[in-house]
Amino acid sequence: MTALSEGVGAALDAVRARIDAAAARAGRDPAAVTLVAVSKTHGPEAVRAAYARGQRDFGENYVQELVAKADGLADLVDLRWHFIGHLQTNKCRDVAGRVAMVQTVDSARLARELGRRAVAVGRTVGILVQVNVAREAQKSGCEVGELAAILAEAEATPGVALRGLMTVPPAAGDPAASRPWFEALRALRDEHGGASRLPELSMGMTHDMAEAVAAGATMVRVGTAIFGAR
Repeated sequence: MTALSEGVGAALDAVRARIDAAAARAGRDPAAVTLVAVSKTHGPEAVRAAYARGQRDFGENYVQELVAKADGLADLVDLRWHFIGHLQTNKCRDVAGRVAMVQTVDSARLARELGRRAVAVGRTVGILVQVNVAREAQKSGCEVGELAAILAEAEATPGVALRGLMTVPPAAGDPAASRPWFEALRALRDEHGGASRLPELSMGMTHDMAEAVAAGATMVRVGTAIFGAR
């Protein structure tokens, strides 16, 4: 076993322990929380090390990097890629045939184009609608008032499967500061059909994953705590 494999494996175990502990404190089943290992800027050998430790869901922020890794790791047949960065419509063709999920759909137009490209390659891509709950000007994500229309359009679009909501809260040193934004996303889910319509809530990263789990996250996106600094 290489030093990389040992390091990534130990880090994965520690993150899973943190998720399990947070779920236990919240009275939740740890199995209800999917860990998405964010591998951006880390090489394919790091992904292989995490895969060897049992990790199957991986997140990438940049299309070019996703394409290179997905193609280079195609032998890992049950690996699931999640695109978690801002996606332009002209890049949908590159991701549609490679990802299990796009977590950052923020417009009906993007949902339609992603669906069109997925149908062309005989795929159905899971999607989350990214909501800018804090209304930060520099952040991607739809406005709260746009959500209902985007959800309806996504459900009517062949090639995509609406799975839930995603958000990125304002940056803050105190993890507890993220909690109100996580609870706001959960409330939006409840207002728009609940878990039966929107089963997934993707929220929480390395520093605030415990707060996200306490607030009901079903997916946490963790990079630094697994792979180290970028």
